[in-house]
Amino acid sequence: MNTLKNTVSLIGNLGKDPELTTLTSGSKLAKFSIATNESYKDKNGQWANTTQWHNVVAWGKTAELVNQVLKKGAEVVLEGKLENDSYTDKEGAKRYITQINLREFMLIRKEEQKK
Repeated sequence: MNTLKNTVSLIGNLGKDPELTTLTSGSKLAKFSIATNESYKDKNGQWANTTQWHNVVAWGKTAELVNQVLKKGAEVVLEGKLENDSYTDKEGAKRYITQINLREFMLIRKEEQKK
């Protein structure tokens, strides 16, 4: 049982360029989202597609590398840890978010070149 851990692996495409922030402590934080697509046959036997969006955060040197290498549209494989968090928005409402804390990533294909 010691080998079981909180691990998420995804292959998807970036929805937009990562946003890099430097915190007051000096730590670097990169945020981005990726879309994963899945094809399946619906109840009528027709092929259908579904897209899921996943929020990803990266810290430190990984955040800097993400900012340098990944751009909107790039296909990437990533591995990280699933995290649930909560915060209070500007209106005072409590909000919940699920995100992936990135450990490793690999660029599969660069974003499509604009013509």
